[in-house]
Amino acid sequence: MALRLPIRFSGTGAYVPEQVVTNQHFCDYLDTSDEWIVTRTGIRERRKASPTESTSTMAVEAARRALDNAGMTADDLDVIVCATATGDCPFPATGAFIQEKLGGRLTPAFDVGAACAGFIYATTVGAGLLGSGLYEHALVIGAETLTRYIDPEDRATCVILGDGAGAAVLSRARNPEQAILHCELGCDGTRTKQIWVPAGGSRLPASATTVAERLHYMKMKGRDVYKFAVIKMQELIDRALAATGLTPEDIKLVIPHQSNLRIIESVREKMGLPPEKVAVNITKFGNTSAASIPMALDEARRNGTLQPGDIILMLAIGAGLTWGCMVVRL
Repeated sequence: MALRLPIRFSGTGAYVPEQVVTNQHFCDYLDTSDEWIVTRTGIRERRKASPTESTSTMAVEAARRALDNAGMTADDLDVIVCATATGDCPFPATGAFIQEKLGGRLTPAFDVGAACAGFIYATTVGAGLLGSGLYEHALVIGAETLTRYIDPEDRATCVILGDGAGAAVLSRARNPEQAILHCELGCDGTRTKQIWVPAGGSRLPASATTVAERLHYMKMKGRDVYKFAVIKMQELIDRALAATGLTPEDIKLVIPHQSNLRIIESVREKMGLPPEKVAVNITKFGNTSAASIPMALDEARRNGTLQPGDIILMLAIGAGLTWGCMVVRL
């Protein structure tokens, strides 16, 4: 729907682990090649969390950088919203671990589970809380440790995923030009098994059988998801432009979820945009799910691509299947 919610991005931050995993790693033990991986995904390398790292530790690093960028401390925060599909444990929420590590006031902290669309979901929730007048500043995070959920023998999925975190501090805007101009969220629950981890929850608790059958690894119907994503992302863009009255030329930067370079290129071509107007980080980080959009947003803000007053369009398709699209004037 069209709206003008006076919210600004006060600061952003990102973190990726030090370990780089190149395509050659998979070529050494799988029937694959660098050319096969690059041609089908666009990915050349990705990052992998160390044994001492988890979703919350990476999220905290990204959050600290976002707070520093905003000139704020944890004491200034009123709420923490963490988007993740790979939390530290089933409960409590990963947001609670983040709050503990950040310190500061005992702010409310919770998780949002919408997989790759998670950051847009979490930003919508955080912005809604600020827009209600309840809070002044929200920390919104997308963080994932996806390499812990990949089947190393599944060529279709193990080459795609990477670890990382991105964060943004949202604040109520005093400048009326700074605002969220459009937001759309959605889910098609009939497609839940197109991307999922079958076991480990209350539906199918962990057992010797589930481990033996490799049901704790991510399963994906890649072709079905690809076809759905190409069509849905174009629909989201069309509705966002129609709702805001904007044209593709008005958008300074499109920041899509980094799932597959071919999907991103399809979006760019259909919008008629030059390469520099579409953020791409999948080549060096792989698919980092909820972290991909905030990581790309932070990079664009820090390298000078984005300036105050610029309009961005963020969109994603995730497990569920979920989707989200947001237009923001920075």
